[in-house]
Amino acid sequence: MSKNVFTFLVASFITLYAVSQRIDSAKLDSLFNTLEANDRYMGSLALSHEGRTIYAKAIGYRDIKNSLKPTTSTKYRVGSITKMFTSVLVFKAIEGGKLKLDQTLDAYFPEIENSNQITIANLLNHRSGIHSFTSRPDYQEWDSEPKTRAELLEIIRDGGSVFEPNSKAEYSNSNYVLLTFILEDVLKKPYSKLISEKITLPLGLKDTYVGGSINLDHNEAHSYTYVKDWEKKDETHMSIPLGAGALVSTPTDLNVFIHALFTGVLLSKESLNKMKTISDGYGMGIFPVPFHNKSGYGHNGGIDGFTSVLGYMPEDKVSVALTSNGNRYANNDIIIAVLSAYYGKPFEIPTFKTIKVQSKDLDKYLGIYASKQLPLKITITKDGDTLFGQATGQPSFPMEAVEKDIFEFAKAGVRLEFVPDEKTMVLKQAGGVYHYKME
Repeated sequence: MSKNVFTFLVASFITLYAVSQRIDSAKLDSLFNTLEANDRYMGSLALSHEGRTIYAKAIGYRDIKNSLKPTTSTKYRVGSITKMFTSVLVFKAIEGGKLKLDQTLDAYFPEIENSNQITIANLLNHRSGIHSFTSRPDYQEWDSEPKTRAELLEIIRDGGSVFEPNSKAEYSNSNYVLLTFILEDVLKKPYSKLISEKITLPLGLKDTYVGGSINLDHNEAHSYTYVKDWEKKDETHMSIPLGAGALVSTPTDLNVFIHALFTGVLLSKESLNKMKTISDGYGMGIFPVPFHNKSGYGHNGGIDGFTSVLGYMPEDKVSVALTSNGNRYANNDIIIAVLSAYYGKPFEIPTFKTIKVQSKDLDKYLGIYASKQLPLKITITKDGDTLFGQATGQPSFPMEAVEKDIFEFAKAGVRLEFVPDEKTMVLKQAGGVYHYKME
C-alpha cells in the first residue's frame, strides 16, 4: 500500500511539472505587472489543470482607502457565476426526484404571467420570457436595500412577460431568483444552506458562500469603478440577487467547482449533458466558451464593480477563473492571454500609451452616430478633456486618446476610430468592425 501511494504521488508530481513547464509564467507575470503598474486592473486569477492550481496571481487593492492588497485567497462577489451553482442544485433536485425539467411554474407561482407555459427548463436556459427585474429603470434606486421574498415576487410579477415562453432566449435574472425560491420550497432549506451542504462542504470550498455585507476582516474585497479615479461602488443587498448572483468566492475555489462538475463529482453525465446543451447561445446555467479549436463551457458575472469569468476546457481538463473588483482592461483579453500562455499561443502585453487632448480638441467628434450594421446608436459627448461614448440603452463610458482621432475604452475592448472631416467613425470590438456615420 505504501509503495502504491508513493508511486501515485510521484506520477502526479511529474504530470503537474510537465504541464507547468508549458506555461509562459514569466510573460503572464509581465502582463499582470503591466496592468498593475498602469493602474488598469484589480483582481485575482487562477489557472488549473485537473483541479490543481498551476498559476495564480492577485493584483491591485481589495480596499483602496486602507491600502489593503489582495492575496490569491481574497474573496470577491462573483455575480452571475452563481447561476452555475444554482443550476447544479436544480439538477441535484431532479436526480433526487424532487423536481422535473418539464414541470410548469404555475405549480409554485401561478401569479407569474404565462406560468402555466413556463417550465423549469425554460427558467434554466432563459427561455421563459419573464422580464429581468435588474433591467427596471428604477433598479439602482433600491438595489442596496433589503427585499423580502414577497417583495421580490411582486417586482417580478409586475415586470410581466417580454415574449412567448420557449419562443426564443433572453437573459433574465428573474429566472434564477424564482429557481431559488423553488429549491427552498421543495428541499425545505434556505439557499445558503443548500449551497453549503450540497456543493461547498463536499468539495472543501472554504471560501465560497452566499455573501452578506462586505467584511474586510474576512479578506473580502470592496469594488470600484473608474471615471477619472477609482470610486468605491455601493453594495447590492444580497437578499436581492440570491441564486442569480449572491455568491462570494475565489478563483481557486471556482476552478475546483467547475472541475468537479465536469468530472462527475457533482452531477451525473446525463444531467451535465442537459446542462450544457446550448440553444440560442444559452445552456442551463452555462455558456459556451470557445478558444481557437477548443470548445469549452463556463459563465461570467458582474455585480456592482465586480466582474468575473469562469471557463473549462473538458478535453484538457483545464479551468481558468478570474475575479475582479475594478477594471479598466477587458476580462476577455486577460482570459485569452492566460489560455494562450497555457496552449503555447502568442499574445501581446499592452503598452497603454495615451496622448494628451484638450477639451476644445474633442468638439469635432461630438454627436450621435448610427450604423447600418448594428441597431445601436452611439452618442459621443465630453466632460472636460474626457470623451464619453454611450450606446442606446447602456451607460456611458470614458475613453482615452491613444492616437490622433483614435480612442479606446480598454475595459470593454472598444476602439473608436474617427474621421472628423467625413463625420464617420469605425467601432472595433471583439474582432468586429462596424462603420458609423454622424446623423
